[in-house]
Amino acid sequence: MIRTRAEGAVGCGTGQRGEPRRPRVKATGNPESVVVICSNVAPASWPTDLHRRRRPVGGKSPVYSSRVRPHRRPAGHGSGALRRARSLTRQPQGATRLRPCPRSSSIGATMPPVERRSTLAASEAEFISGLAAAESGPDADIAVLSDVLRRRRELDLRDLPIDMKVELIASRCEHVLPGLDQLASRLSEPGATLKFGIDPTGAEVHLGHAVPIILADRLRRMGLTVDFIVGDITARIGDPSGRSADRPPLTREDVAANLATYREQISPFFDFEKARFHFNSAWLEPVTLPDLLSLLARIPVSLTMQREDFRKRMASGAGLSMAEQLYSVVMALDSAELDTDIEIGGIDQLLNMQMCRRVMSERGQEPEIILTTALIEGIDGSGAKMSKSQGNYVPLAAPPSEIFGRIMAVPDRLVPVYLAALTEITDSEIRRATASLHPMAAKRLLAHAVTAVLRGREGAQAAQAEFRARFSRRSFRELDLPVVKLSRDSESLLDALRAEWLSGRSRADIRRVAKQGGLRLVDDDNREFHIDEESLRGPVRDALAEAPFPPVYLRVGKQIARIAR
Repeated sequence: MIRTRAEGAVGCGTGQRGEPRRPRVKATGNPESVVVICSNVAPASWPTDLHRRRRPVGGKSPVYSSRVRPHRRPAGHGSGALRRARSLTRQPQGATRLRPCPRSSSIGATMPPVERRSTLAASEAEFISGLAAAESGPDADIAVLSDVLRRRRELDLRDLPIDMKVELIASRCEHVLPGLDQLASRLSEPGATLKFGIDPTGAEVHLGHAVPIILADRLRRMGLTVDFIVGDITARIGDPSGRSADRPPLTREDVAANLATYREQISPFFDFEKARFHFNSAWLEPVTLPDLLSLLARIPVSLTMQREDFRKRMASGAGLSMAEQLYSVVMALDSAELDTDIEIGGIDQLLNMQMCRRVMSERGQEPEIILTTALIEGIDGSGAKMSKSQGNYVPLAAPPSEIFGRIMAVPDRLVPVYLAALTEITDSEIRRATASLHPMAAKRLLAHAVTAVLRGREGAQAAQAEFRARFSRRSFRELDLPVVKLSRDSESLLDALRAEWLSGRSRADIRRVAKQGGLRLVDDDNREFHIDEESLRGPVRDALAEAPFPPVYLRVGKQIARIAR
């Protein structure tokens, strides 16, 4: 139930005996209106002071906002909010409509409506139909399924029931704070806003950076107005999250150069023309020292020192600047300035966003809802997050063949994770696809779907054809592959591999590849047999005998060799 913060609406039920009924308010799902239940109550009986108090950035004096901000049920007041939220789109007969005051904004324009309207249910039916028609085996045609997922990025999701909206968002998040009921309430609000911010600290963007913004675009299609923030001030401090040493400060010129290509690289996943674009210098540069000190006096130092990365740096004697300690507070001023409803970011931003909630509360504002997304694992399957420093990333600016090929290198176990994080596929469709498609076909679906978004359908088709030409079973015979002689008298397959072929790779590296399923025996029919760690330590004859077919090739990660007969 959503109620206005109005004196006469508290309780939203009947008064004492003989008193008139108080009005109850429900959102309609239409951002232009709210519905007042109890139509026998005249609008004139409503209190006139519907404005919400709000403090300006850097100021102590309260000001009044023209926004009618619904008041939410506090946490812990029952678990029925989702059930009640399902009925929010049903308009009672004879209800009276009140148009709320527009949300004030000094920067940017309102979000244009989503042009394409369709239903998610029809798209899901189309995907299931394409899945049933797909051939079995590694060569299944998955282009139709990829097309369905690409078109799904254009669907208007504003008319979905609130419980379905919550599921589509929460299923892709690591944290929803304070909880699902509060998220349902905010998603039901007319004019709700979403904050997504970046600090342009580098010029190259990879797939891992795209994960939260893909979800931000989904929320935009649910009707939220997106405030996209470029941290041209905070980038000069440097986000200390997860850092083992201080980050070198950036100049204005560095920030401008890094931002120049960011929009171009990320735009396939997010339409910046349908968001409000901000530079946080617009409100951070005017903040005075007395204003900042007044805020800092209410923020305990213990909040920042709870961070594990800070404690590790202090224990190791590494530097920790005062600017880095203040980073989360400065970031929180963005949320306070924009009066943010929901903020989304990677899980590494959790502590920063919790500070946003604290600062908003200190300023008399309703704290934002926090959504965090996972940091996806790199394509090498080592367990490390995708990053440029590890070399296990997929650059968004790469040519289509490189994007497709890098994704095809991911271990099979990561395919469902990547599908969930990088495409519009639902959980039930992931289960169906992984159960019915060959693992190689499921991986090609992932590679094709991501490449098609970044480089178009034709680019994805060409990249797939090039990949097949290089790695199909016909090409195995034609490729000039190294030949490995596996002596059946060797004490272990691991020793034989290092002696005959992989002398440049460590024993630990080869064991890691086997543990992750990357060590395989292959025949001319492209059948594969995975060699586990135990077999790797055993005799060569036993490992070869375990395969249900005479092995012809040996694959160790991306490397392929022909087995000498």
